[in-house]
Amino acid sequence: MKKGDHLFLVDGSGYIFRAYHALPPLTRKSDGLPVGAVSGFCNMLWKLLREARDTSVRDTPTHFAVIFDYSSHTFRKEIYPEYKANRSAPPEDLIPQFGLIRQATKAFNLPCIEKDGYEADDLIATYARQAEAAGAEVTIISSDKDLMQLVTPMVTMYDSMKDKQIRIPDVIEKWGVPPEKMIDLQAMTGDSTDNVPGIPGIGPKTAAQLLEEFGDLDTLLARAGEIKQQKRRENIIQYAEQARISRQLVTLKTDTPVDVGIEDFSLEPQNGPKLVAFLKAMEFNALTRRAAEATGVEASEIEPANVPIQAVAEAHGPDLDIASGDDLPNPPKPAASAAPNGAKPAFGNVEGTPAGLVKARTDQALAAKIDRSSYATIRDVAALQVWIDEAMASGVIAFDTETTSADPMQTEVVGLSLATRPGRAAYIPINHVSGDGDLLGGGLVEHQIPEREVFRMLKPLLEDASVLKIAHSMKYEWLVMHRYGIDLHPLDDTMLISYVLDAGEGSHSMDSLCDRWLGHKPLAHKELIGSGKSSVTFDKVSIERATEYAAEDADVTLQLWRLLKPRLVADGLMSVYERLERPLIPVLARMEERGISVDRQILSRLSGDLAQSAAAIEEDIYRLAGEKINIGSPKQMGDILFGKMGLPGGSKTKTGQWSTSAQLLEDLAAEGHELPRKIVDWRQLTKLKSTYTDALPGYINPRTKRVHTSYAMAATSTGRLSSSEPNLQNIPVRTSEGRKIRTAFIAEPGNKLISADYSQIELRVLAHVAEIPQLTQAFADGIDIHAMTASEMFGVPVKDMPSEVRRRAKAINFGIIYGISAFGLANQLSIPREEAGQYIRTYFDRFPGIKDYMEATKAFARQHGYVETIFGRRAHYPEIRSSNPTHRAFNERAAINAPIQGSAADIIRRAMVRMEPALNEAKLSARMLLQVHDELIFETADEEVEATIPVIRHVMENAAMPAVSLSVPLHVDARAAHNWDEAH
Repeated sequence: MKKGDHLFLVDGSGYIFRAYHALPPLTRKSDGLPVGAVSGFCNMLWKLLREARDTSVRDTPTHFAVIFDYSSHTFRKEIYPEYKANRSAPPEDLIPQFGLIRQATKAFNLPCIEKDGYEADDLIATYARQAEAAGAEVTIISSDKDLMQLVTPMVTMYDSMKDKQIRIPDVIEKWGVPPEKMIDLQAMTGDSTDNVPGIPGIGPKTAAQLLEEFGDLDTLLARAGEIKQQKRRENIIQYAEQARISRQLVTLKTDTPVDVGIEDFSLEPQNGPKLVAFLKAMEFNALTRRAAEATGVEASEIEPANVPIQAVAEAHGPDLDIASGDDLPNPPKPAASAAPNGAKPAFGNVEGTPAGLVKARTDQALAAKIDRSSYATIRDVAALQVWIDEAMASGVIAFDTETTSADPMQTEVVGLSLATRPGRAAYIPINHVSGDGDLLGGGLVEHQIPEREVFRMLKPLLEDASVLKIAHSMKYEWLVMHRYGIDLHPLDDTMLISYVLDAGEGSHSMDSLCDRWLGHKPLAHKELIGSGKSSVTFDKVSIERATEYAAEDADVTLQLWRLLKPRLVADGLMSVYERLERPLIPVLARMEERGISVDRQILSRLSGDLAQSAAAIEEDIYRLAGEKINIGSPKQMGDILFGKMGLPGGSKTKTGQWSTSAQLLEDLAAEGHELPRKIVDWRQLTKLKSTYTDALPGYINPRTKRVHTSYAMAATSTGRLSSSEPNLQNIPVRTSEGRKIRTAFIAEPGNKLISADYSQIELRVLAHVAEIPQLTQAFADGIDIHAMTASEMFGVPVKDMPSEVRRRAKAINFGIIYGISAFGLANQLSIPREEAGQYIRTYFDRFPGIKDYMEATKAFARQHGYVETIFGRRAHYPEIRSSNPTHRAFNERAAINAPIQGSAADIIRRAMVRMEPALNEAKLSARMLLQVHDELIFETADEEVEATIPVIRHVMENAAMPAVSLSVPLHVDARAAHNWDEAH
């Protein structure tokens, strides 16, 4: 998640009981099955999903999950065995509905989350704090006082029954204390419902008064002798330990080891056929009609879902089979655009059968039951040899490494897992330690094969060309193995296979794919190592537990591969995977392994310069504000800008403070307001300092003395790579300060850096795909494309064209690719919106092919649910038919841009794959180090620069061939220098 996202967390268990008690008893007519709570739950969830913008919440969620209690036994029972002991059993007619309600949640295409040993409130607390830390807002759909301790400026509660939002002032109004003191208040008052003892005689009002006087529970207990009222004083002293226990019981865990991450909670479109099938099975006729109409499904063509008997016959508990919820109706007749051979329909989340699940169901014979107890632990050489022989005979092996760190350049291997067929997997412990593992205690656990021997035995297998090696996120495994002298090949990567098939349709993490395709939730890493300060490295996990986790990873990877790999053929995407994804794995791995040199002294000097510049701006800000303020405080800045100075455009957030978003400040600065401009400049300088000049030295590897970024191959829907740890793709190049940071990236002595950058590649792709003759001819003739555009639009001769006219044409050229609006262009050029709108209309008049391309692309995306690059890569946009106009417009802009940006990304991928063979063939020593959008960075010997640049240019300029013959030539600018900035 990221800043600007909004997570809705529904207290599903609370919803169940509210739904049950809100409606009279209801049974299914066909067989008398109790369904009253299911009906209430479905209607409440439907209202929340469909009418979120009509409630006082006033926000549409970007992420959504429903959280349930798993069972009555939780860690709190270990603290206090009587916890919830006085709760009566649930009503008899409610018991069979627990499983149905979980199936209902899945029918709504929503995550259904629960965790053995923890309550729903703990999961809600954990997810809320994770989202808040990521900068996202959170709304908890509940009125439970136990959750009010979580309320912050970023976390609110919403009582859907009363249509009322609960913020900090509401908590104070009801309980007399702010949210951060609710834990102490509840510890004192106790809770008869949950059998939390508290302190006898202390009610909410008394507790609030005591907290106001003493501050917190610990202080109160320490100074209890000061309390004047005798009985109250005696009770607090006598039951002090009881209050401390109560505090443990009411404190929600914010570090619950969750199995599903918040990134997997992206709100997906409702799956019409699946939802209607479930509602028909429940015989909820009115809601069935509404759902069918809203999702564009013909209800008469959908058969009722087949609800498993055990899901309605048993009580909720660990043994209840409620996890899958994916029993499908008989699918309607395929639409004309459906994919052949039973493959995933073109737009599975809206039309036809649910995305790929029909094929997955027919392929279930390929998958085996995942049984962790069946996995083997390999502790001696003889056993390892048996597994190696088995893998050699099978020709296919899935494997995974367990390590001490996520950084492949600095980690150590703890063990490896292997899977030779579904359900047949093992773990090889290597470096597990007991105790502390330090010099004073602990040491290697007995009965592990020595590390050197393990890699000696595995090397022939992992390098054998006749055995396919499969992993999830293979690039990491490649890097780790390479440090141990093993060159992995041939390779397959289940993460990338999923990415090619379903980019834009959800996460490609192993956990997500496992849940989606195998109906199984694997052990979470945090369940083994813990979290926060109490976490340990994997080498301290018991071998027995490590075997369950690691072997399961290998087993799941193999089963996912067997399910997903055939879809590449069925969906016509094999060439995308084989030519754009799989061969790039070792290329990127070698780039990451090489790293790049960074000059610490330059960074230190730049940090000092940035600090001085920021300090100077601070003085200007104090002067303009008329007082000394905390510039980093949005509240203080908002009060100055809009409260004190009365600048236009001010609006308040939900918390009641003024918004000081970057866009708003940029708008005010463009209107000539000096203080907002100073604030923007200050923010940019301090961000550069903290993100780059201060942080980059910490990324220098102590062994290589170089910085090794990591490239994510499956992070964007368009195929563009992203960089992290550190992110080298977001260093600003339009400011002098940003360019100075690039001067710190240097070549080793005797070498030069070469920067090779595609010139206007996305405009060239646009000219090709939209068939714009003016642009095509201009590129062919080598004419200044922005000057040509200005000449076409404004009738100004190219010769001696004013720079301002060319700048406006350039802004439109690049803005059109990203679907720029008149408002956006007006802000960028600091012109009236009407004038900007006229520019865009004139542009489309002069280049009508671009408008035609946009409309055709949107129509294709609406029909199929995806768009394609010129090389066949698909980017899915499931919300392009959303009833929400904001979501729909965003998806339309993204769909227009994706074929252009994605094709450019594919071209540079093809160039990277071909580059190393070309350099080797030319007997050149140049090494590719970085990829930054349309630019490649190399390091080569001084004497080879002149011979290297032509080879690089030739490969990059011909990268599209022979798959695609572009109607415009590609052009690459390449320069060599000692540092990155001078080479660019």
